[in-house]
Amino acid sequence: MAERQTLAGGCHCGAVRFEAQADLSQTVDCNCSHCAMKGFVLTAVPAENLNVLSGEDRLTEYRFNKKKIAHLFCSICGAQPFSRGEGQDGSRMAMVNVRCLDNVDLSALSPMHFDGKSY
Repeated sequence: MAERQTLAGGCHCGAVRFEAQADLSQTVDCNCSHCAMKGFVLTAVPAENLNVLSGEDRLTEYRFNKKKIAHLFCSICGAQPFSRGEGQDGSRMAMVNVRCLDNVDLSALSPMHFDGKSY
């Protein structure tokens, strides 16, 4: 397993900026209606490994289905850099949208398929 690295990212307009300690060898391509429509490639991080540097007040929350996940998006540009929720073990976690991380070569990643449609 690769080590976690500190990666910077943000929304399209730059109002929201964050850092996340993430392991990009562990990415996910989910087929749920939300992720599939938006084309997300995600990586899971413990909540304490996500640090919002600016724009927390610009984030708007969207919940659907079982309403367990706070999908957060920039109220200015609409980009969704991450979501917050709980892991299966009840621990607080975040799912970071790898497409919102700075300077990541998506073609170098091998996302695991997750059947969120059936979850």
